[in-house]
Amino acid sequence: MMFFKNKLINVFSSLLLDMRTIYCLNYGIKHSESNSRIFIFYFLFFTLISNPVILIDKTDQMYVHTSPVLGDCRSRKLNLYFSHAVSYKFFTFQLFFYNIDVLYSSTEQQSVVLLPRSPSTCKTYLPIPVDNLEEEYRIRSADDGKLFREEYNSLPGGSTQGTCEEANKEENKEKNRYPNILPFLLSSQGYTDKNKFIAAQGPKQDTAADFWRMIWEQKSATIVMLTNLKERKEDKCYQYWPDQGCWTYGNIRVAVEDFTVLVDYTIRKFCVQYQASDGTKTPRLVTQLHFTSWPDFGVPFSPIGMLKFLKKVKQVNPSFSGPIVVHCSAGVGRTGTFIVIDGMIDMMYAEKKVDVFGFVSRIREQRSQLIQTDLQYSFVYQALLEYFLYGDTELDVSSLEGHLDKLHNTSAPLDRVGLEEEFKKLTNMRIMKENMRMGNLPANMKKNRVLQIIPYDFNRVILSMKRGQEFTDYINASFIDGYRQKDYFIATQGPLAHTVDDFWRMVWEWKCHSIVMLTELQERDQDKCFQYWPTEDSVTYGDFTVEMKGDTLCDTFSLRDLLLTFGSEKQTRLVRHFHFHGWPEIGIPAEGKGMIDIIAAVQKQQQQSGNHPIVVHCSAGAGRTGTFIALSNILERVKAEGLLDVFQTVKSLRMQRPHMVQTVEQYDFCYRVVQDFVDIFSDYANFK
Repeated sequence: MMFFKNKLINVFSSLLLDMRTIYCLNYGIKHSESNSRIFIFYFLFFTLISNPVILIDKTDQMYVHTSPVLGDCRSRKLNLYFSHAVSYKFFTFQLFFYNIDVLYSSTEQQSVVLLPRSPSTCKTYLPIPVDNLEEEYRIRSADDGKLFREEYNSLPGGSTQGTCEEANKEENKEKNRYPNILPFLLSSQGYTDKNKFIAAQGPKQDTAADFWRMIWEQKSATIVMLTNLKERKEDKCYQYWPDQGCWTYGNIRVAVEDFTVLVDYTIRKFCVQYQASDGTKTPRLVTQLHFTSWPDFGVPFSPIGMLKFLKKVKQVNPSFSGPIVVHCSAGVGRTGTFIVIDGMIDMMYAEKKVDVFGFVSRIREQRSQLIQTDLQYSFVYQALLEYFLYGDTELDVSSLEGHLDKLHNTSAPLDRVGLEEEFKKLTNMRIMKENMRMGNLPANMKKNRVLQIIPYDFNRVILSMKRGQEFTDYINASFIDGYRQKDYFIATQGPLAHTVDDFWRMVWEWKCHSIVMLTELQERDQDKCFQYWPTEDSVTYGDFTVEMKGDTLCDTFSLRDLLLTFGSEKQTRLVRHFHFHGWPEIGIPAEGKGMIDIIAAVQKQQQQSGNHPIVVHCSAGAGRTGTFIALSNILERVKAEGLLDVFQTVKSLRMQRPHMVQTVEQYDFCYRVVQDFVDIFSDYANFK
């Protein structure tokens, strides 16, 4: 069967290499033979090796993963335009191969695909002083990460000391999720702590009792989970905990005490109790931290979420407890990545240097294949560089006032990290212009109000394509993550006269119930936004009719109820429009209460209408829009945790849409609004 499968790959590879009509707008050229080979490499790799579900919809978009260049790594969209004949060949190829692959998979046990590595001479890579880390990262990232691949391929494969004797026993073979990933008779260590971690596979249904027995016997108080239960419709891990109430696994009783869902991870607290024949043991608290932002392919878009997650793991793990249990699915790739980042941050503090190559080599003596791909390996460096450049900028609200005094202190400029210096780090972030291809297409340029603020391709809001009309899926709008939920906001520009139809299509198609407007229609005699709602009665834009149902003036904002009606079938939806009037034409609001009030009103509306995306816009959709979204996320965290991180919040927004929070005054306003919030609601001043 394997021989048959390989022959199919060769036959269809030859077929696909002859397709000369493929256009890939990501590269902006018609593919010659060499470029066709580049495209076919991506197609074959993800179809034949990773087996993704490839969807080519009416927008002809294909989702793949591309390699990181200078820290830019995430799943992206390749926008492909090809003839129908080529489309049919692709579909025929994929469907035929899928059927063969299902037959093949059903006859053999599933294994982790260990990609073949290029032959490499045995090299030794010396530790890197932290002061040289940025330059070393830049060098390794050049040429599409060529030196990262070389370094990764020089790593030893596995242990020369440990054996897999126990794992290979007949009675244990069924307990292994993947037959080619087996534990040695050794344990996993951290940078300084021996046996700091237990690296494990994701439990199977028939090993869940063993998993909890291990937790109990090893006195572990913290579980780190780095996979979702299903990815690409494949089972990655059995749900070894109850959603509510309690379950019993062998002699272990597990009851849910509490859970908290955040944008990148979920925290679950369990009461765990051993039930023996001679009586039950004293219950223990076990905390599971489940990182949910690892994409199906590759690595997280940014290391910010992982670094926050790692800090939380360290905070919740008691000093007296046993090893931290870390697992993904196979217990090698993501698990190894997490363990190495933790160890190298500890080394960074202790020795002012990092030794990623040496550390990975050592822990592979304890579990083979820890860190499974060169992409994961480069992500470790990316996370370490992020931590070195920006450090820990998180604050307790009780220390906010002192931090503001420091930011605004001008008496000791050589010793301070002032407001301007902090904001300058944000403005130095690279804008990924190569990921703005759709917004820069000639057909779409006229839809952009400001040519410097164009959505990134990877998170732009995509509209349904109008029948027979190309490029009608574009609007200048970006999905933005909230505090607890991904894609919680849509940041967009103020509609132009010829994009109002697209604006209301977006509101309808993405089921939005709240619109936040942060600009007047005109400011300083310049048009800032087209009026996209009726003053009274109703107005029609394309297939949509907007009817005014109510208009209420609050202290600093107008509250309008708009009835949106779509199509001949007269489907309707009530949309609430929050129009903030407290932003002056020049500068920032004089005080923060108005912003606090409108954020609270929007959150209340969301609770009543369901958590569909909130549309937020000013004129360009960056400065005031970014400030509103940043404050929404910051205040939500202050209420939940008593913590804030203005710098990383704004940095995260700028990675999702360029120029979010556009000026140092807007950045300072974020801090001042939080201080006003703390002063108004003094209960939060005592958060620890």
